[in-house]
Amino acid sequence: MKRPLDRFREATAQREAAGLRRVLRPRTPDHDGLLDLASNDYLGLSRDERLIEAAVRATREWGTGSTGSRLVTGTTRLHAELEERLAAFTGAARALVFSSGYLANLAAVGLAAVAGRDGRGSLVVSDSGNHASIVDACRLSRSRVVVTPHRDAEAVGKVLADRAEEHAVVVTDAVFSVDGDLAPLRELHAAAVRHGALLVVDEAHALGVVGEQGRGAVHEAGLADSPHVVRTITLSKSLGSQGGAVLGAPEVIETLIDTGRSFIFDTGLAPACAGAALAALGILEDAAADLPGRARANARALAATIHELGLSMDLETNPAAAVVPVVLGPPRRAVAAAAVCAEHGLRVGCFRPPSVPQGRSCLRLTARADLRSDDLAVVRGALTAVAELKVDT
Repeated sequence: MKRPLDRFREATAQREAAGLRRVLRPRTPDHDGLLDLASNDYLGLSRDERLIEAAVRATREWGTGSTGSRLVTGTTRLHAELEERLAAFTGAARALVFSSGYLANLAAVGLAAVAGRDGRGSLVVSDSGNHASIVDACRLSRSRVVVTPHRDAEAVGKVLADRAEEHAVVVTDAVFSVDGDLAPLRELHAAAVRHGALLVVDEAHALGVVGEQGRGAVHEAGLADSPHVVRTITLSKSLGSQGGAVLGAPEVIETLIDTGRSFIFDTGLAPACAGAALAALGILEDAAADLPGRARANARALAATIHELGLSMDLETNPAAAVVPVVLGPPRRAVAAAAVCAEHGLRVGCFRPPSVPQGRSCLRLTARADLRSDDLAVVRGALTAVAELKVDT
């Protein structure tokens, strides 16, 4: 009989041979001198002095931690203000702040279990391209889960029409985290309403980038006030902070406060994070700054360069948000391409299975609002080298 650690060693060796080994590489504050196109800091706010000062003020007033769960001591006036401001900015009726976007997704998709008595008698319909946090939420919901083809609203409608369950939830990313494409929200909403289902939309990669002043894809689609829509967001991307939130009708928020396990049994968001997120919202509320528009313009410039170099020809020429992938195929080619980019002064994301399907390993570039013309020149030089790369896979 094999020992447990022997099995782990064998599995690690197999991942190494397949080019799927992951290694933690601590970075320096300046990203080791590389231009950062790997992070999710879409608006360049994580080092903004206004956010830093707001986080420091919150820490001095409230301390380093929230001291408990939200239902005990972990709700401060900062949390309440953040929830009010998030709801107002996105056009939602109410908001509920979590310590991460991952936990917000667990709670939102878990609404299916509440409606269907611990999952029995409920259905969750999930897009095949959804983020891992949504996949995990589907599994934990104990509902029947049907995975539909990517961005296929017609397939979603058919599943909803053919179901035997009384309760149903449709869940999708707004902007998909690797390919950067946009979900057909109006069509999904129409299907949900027609068949008496709830639509849960993860706006993690849309908030701060998509729509007027970055209010998100649901707002842009004209669905912000729909009682059939529940949104989740993260504070750790465009808002340059940490944490997440669920946005929805009062009935949804009250249900999550009463029953959401990832809300009830988790320590509340640290005050510093709430303070920083509030400062970021203040910046977004200033329409003159137009950080979302600058991020989208830089994403279009990146996509144009990728097309000109003959890389990833399936890429949208007009990206929906700030995510711009370079699909390369085999894992080893993606790893080698990321190394070439680093040699040319550029840090990029390198995504391989299981983060992406087999044959879809890629570099993921994330446009930032604060990229300059000389930064884009660095990107062009690095991607030119990638286009010339020869790898034995």
